Amino acid sequence: MNDKWIRLIGIPCAALLMLSAYDGWAGYTAPGVERRFLGGVLSGFTLWEGNRLIFIAMRRWFPRYQQTARRLVVQTLASVAFTFANTAFLHGIYPLLLGIPLGTGDALLVSFLLNLVPTLFVTSLYESAYFFRHWKENLLRSEALARANLQSELDLLRSQLDPHFMFNSLNTLAAVIEGDNELAHTYLEQLADVYRYVLLSRHQDTVPLAEEMAFVQAYVFLNKTRFRDDLQVEQDIAPAAYATRVAPLSVQLLVENALKHNVVSPERPLCVRVFTEEGNEYVRVQNNVQLRTTLSSSTRVGLRNLISRYQLLSAAPVEVLREDGLFTVRVPLLP
Repeated sequence: MNDKWIRLIGIPCAALLMLSAYDGWAGYTAPGVERRFLGGVLSGFTLWEGNRLIFIAMRRWFPRYQQTARRLVVQTLASVAFTFANTAFLHGIYPLLLGIPLGTGDALLVSFLLNLVPTLFVTSLYESAYFFRHWKENLLRSEALARANLQSELDLLRSQLDPHFMFNSLNTLAAVIEGDNELAHTYLEQLADVYRYVLLSRHQDTVPLAEEMAFVQAYVFLNKTRFRDDLQVEQDIAPAAYATRVAPLSVQLLVENALKHNVVSPERPLCVRVFTEEGNEYVRVQNNVQLRTTLSSSTRVGLRNLISRYQLLSAAPVEVLREDGLFTVRVPLLP
């Protein structure tokens, strides 16, 4: 945090205010005021710096917006406990360092209550700065995401068929397929599910992972009808992860990229794994690398767009790994 000047100015000011709180305005002219002021600076410094470290730790442990209430509760309890321990410690060393008798018992309790005032001040100062900084970041992120969605919709309007025409065509095709051709009917239903999901999710920033995985299953079925056992897709999603969210078409895009850029044949089957990591913070899409030699160099536009979308949605980045003959993409799961 860039708060050097606030601390340099705030700690002496807090010492002056605490001097008047302990001794009244007459304390500024009473004998030994220099020692009491130094004691106030020592108290203000330890309280400010200690609580500042608590704030930094709490933001690392509870970084998400949804964890704000939990962070504030833990942070408040930690600050109060630290303030009491700091007050008790200073009560013990003040007479030794500065020759200022502070007393025990009720005097310690009064000092603790008075020291809560700068603690609350520092808490309010840092929390206000933290809130407005994140409010501004979220506002800029929302505006950028809105612009990206508007451009995506414009591109989609330029290229898409009329949805009603498409669904009517699928229904007509289902009617002309022979009644005993179960595979054809199933294929057509999965195709309709894929198209329906694309249409419904295009206006959403995120979708539940459960919906995305149902879409992936339909997409995989369509491709396995073509590749059969040459395409092997394994899914291992933790039950608790289904309630988290992802960007729509994100997992499907990675499965599609695996099919697009790799050989799929009886001699070289393509194996794709989709699984959640321990802690349910990431979902991984992983495939064995067997690149097509006839495919022109990939522009990786889809992957770049996915990374850009997540930069607007989450502080956690999309990670791309290639090692041990495996290509892996880690996608953050959103709350």
